[in-house]
Amino acid sequence: MSFFKRLKDKLVGNPTEEEKVESIGEEQSADLQHEDTAEPALLETSNVEVEEKQEQSTNEDIAVVETSNVVEEEKVQEIAVVEEVVSEKKPSAWSITQKFKAGLEKTRNSFTSKVNDLVARYRKVDEDFFEELEDLLLQADVGFETVMELMDKLRFEVQRKNIKDTNGIQTIISEKLVEIYEQGEEDLIELNMQPNGELTVILFVGVNGVGKTTTIGKLARRLKSEGKTVVLAAGDTFRAGAIDQLQVWGDRVGCEVIKQSEGSDPAAVMYDAIRAAKNRKADVLICDTAGRLQNKVNLMNELEKVHRVISREIPDAPHEVLLALDATTGQNALVQAQTFKEVTNVTGIVLTKLDGTAKGGIVLAIRNKLHIPVKFVGLGEKMDDLQPFDAERYVYGLFAEGLDKELENSEE
Repeated sequence: MSFFKRLKDKLVGNPTEEEKVESIGEEQSADLQHEDTAEPALLETSNVEVEEKQEQSTNEDIAVVETSNVVEEEKVQEIAVVEEVVSEKKPSAWSITQKFKAGLEKTRNSFTSKVNDLVARYRKVDEDFFEELEDLLLQADVGFETVMELMDKLRFEVQRKNIKDTNGIQTIISEKLVEIYEQGEEDLIELNMQPNGELTVILFVGVNGVGKTTTIGKLARRLKSEGKTVVLAAGDTFRAGAIDQLQVWGDRVGCEVIKQSEGSDPAAVMYDAIRAAKNRKADVLICDTAGRLQNKVNLMNELEKVHRVISREIPDAPHEVLLALDATTGQNALVQAQTFKEVTNVTGIVLTKLDGTAKGGIVLAIRNKLHIPVKFVGLGEKMDDLQPFDAERYVYGLFAEGLDKELENSEE
């Protein structure tokens, strides 16, 4: 399936209609709020009228009360319907794609503008064009190995299709980047969730300051929105304020936090958390851990102990070991990933602050060098800005303007 065909499949839906529905919902909410605001004045007027007309028949008073009750019941039902629609509304394929486009704006402005300039300067595809493109990709932190593989694929494709000019070259680059990321593997972003009735344990690792605790809170909120019961374990007992920070997120998203005092043994916290999650028949337990890299031996020993306690209580757990990395640190994030991969069995990457970097190509470098899938990316500060990673949407976010033009041309 071509890149454009897959992209169009991802963009299923009519954004204009969705925006119209959303606008109508907002107007209805505003009208109801206006009615609620005006209601006290109406009640005061009603009370005055009742006092002035006390001599009217009891039957008329009863009729007025019954009519008022009917109106109030209808209003409550109307509010409930609006609230139900809002709560059940899920992000569309179009809106998710727009999140990737917006989240990769800094990378696109830096990288794609240079690619556009390159395409404009080179009317034909030659070796000089490839060399400059290679430099641009390296500057975007795509990674040396990934860039070399991409250049080989591009040269082969250009020769195979006998491509002479640079028209449509961004499409070919996009297709090859997606191929390199996926490498024939399927369902890379799916979490290893256990069957209903069994506890899924997700262990988070990562250095301090990468947004690990915030990501845990956002993931907990995402799982709760899917109907899961989530418990959090405050295993980062060494960083000052880490336990309180996780508690704040627990309160915000409505999840119980199992914790001990600062400086406690993280493995003991995990033991308590597993017992508590089992007793409460929770679906998911998300475990926070310390993020110290100053002494890799101590870190390894600590994580091994935590892992041992978890697997003793639940033989096949943890079911996921997610490494949180800060995208703004570029190649340093790749070094961190290599270190943690040596220390623990990392099953997936959560790349935070992707919207804050101009070198978003690090996603490809991590995947291609370490063969660890990026399962989630942080595309902003809002609660729903933690999104499952999607290779097509990611590449579209890198080349949005150029691909939009190509997409329009392909439909004509």
